[in-house]
Amino acid sequence: MATRSYRACVLCQRAVVVKMMRREMSAAAHPQTQVDFLKGELHRKHPGVTNMKTLRLPEELQMAARSIIHKTQVAQLTERAQSLTNFLWSRKRAIEDLTLRKKALCLEKELWEKAMEKNQVVDEEALEDRIRRKVFSELKRTTYHWTPMKYDEELGVVYMASRLAGGYAAVRRALNEIKKRDSSFAPQTLLDFGSGLGTVVWASHSCWGDTLKEMVCVDSSAPMNILAERLLKGDDDRAEPHIKQVYFRQFLPVSPKVQFDLVTAAFSLSELQNTKDREEAVMTLWRKTSSYLVLVENGTKEGHQMLMEARETLLNKQEKTVFDPRPASVFAPCPHELMCPKLAREQVQPCNFQQTYQPLPLPKHSDQQREKFSYLILSRTPPAETEGVDWARLTAPVQRRTRHVHCRMCCPDGQLQHLVVTARKHSRDMYRCARNSDWGDRVPIIQGGADEDIPTDSE
Repeated sequence: MATRSYRACVLCQRAVVVKMMRREMSAAAHPQTQVDFLKGELHRKHPGVTNMKTLRLPEELQMAARSIIHKTQVAQLTERAQSLTNFLWSRKRAIEDLTLRKKALCLEKELWEKAMEKNQVVDEEALEDRIRRKVFSELKRTTYHWTPMKYDEELGVVYMASRLAGGYAAVRRALNEIKKRDSSFAPQTLLDFGSGLGTVVWASHSCWGDTLKEMVCVDSSAPMNILAERLLKGDDDRAEPHIKQVYFRQFLPVSPKVQFDLVTAAFSLSELQNTKDREEAVMTLWRKTSSYLVLVENGTKEGHQMLMEARETLLNKQEKTVFDPRPASVFAPCPHELMCPKLAREQVQPCNFQQTYQPLPLPKHSDQQREKFSYLILSRTPPAETEGVDWARLTAPVQRRTRHVHCRMCCPDGQLQHLVVTARKHSRDMYRCARNSDWGDRVPIIQGGADEDIPTDSE
């Protein structure tokens, strides 16, 4: 028995020595891992983690929303809220006039060719009229009919029931990217374009509190502005607003020289009718940005493509009159300024992320829901780089397996990669960082172990 115990002890010691030697060999094989990219943080809180746990509306905002819903007493509110959510999620961009004309010409040409193949003597004027009516009928049947959203008081309450919590979660998650990576940023002024219910104000206040001294909310809908103000006052006209220095406007400030530390537009680009309007709006918002511009849209193909249009405009289009010469640089989520690799695929997929949140406590609402969104943050100054370390963005949920982790990521070279991360191949620190990261976080770029990209995220 004593001999067996001695042998077991020797084997255990050998195993410890071998494990230590492997760690040393791993560290020697990966000199990049010697860089202190952790900055003293725990692996589960490494600098690339920007994901947030289940978000809940601020208590004052939730109480005000419940009070307004109770007073308004909208019939079939839960069903109407779900219907509106589905409608907004499936909404597409309006088809451009040029695209529509090309489609009409192709269809007209096809119908003429079919008519000529019959070699019949026909009245050309009557045939032309018949083809024109058929083209019009076919376009009407197959073309997406975009209409602007017009909110009255009741529809505003339905929108609040359906989108207040989810919209807040998406914006708060996007702003957390700035707060986590740029701890010195303390904005004093905010401009929110298409402010709706004022969720950006509440999310910004949750991030930076009373450092914000002036917040301008711009929304063309007067009923929405009134509803947002009621929420700030806790649904009590005589009360002081919970967040002060908030000003509501129906139009953007005129002077191009007036800038704001933080400029946002959440779910607003989709409310503009065509590419030209969106381009002009984005350029105007960028002119008014002194530090960060934050754009948020639904996590659909349409939402992502609108953000990529905005990205292309701000990175590559030159303004005739330049008031601030500092160029735009991409802060998040892209780790590069090349073409989005998801748009280059044969089957285009949106680059989107998700945030868990608690919805308003209404009938048939579950305890937790997930908001899927796309976002884009541009900065007047290039993001600070960690010497010796590149960071990639996780574009899909991390798949944790025994002793290895599957990471699908967008890399600084503009390529999508599927990496199988192990402690032996990539170092203990990198492996533990990857294991503690999730969809939307950044991870230190890992050399080696690349497999063929296998997409898992979808619309």
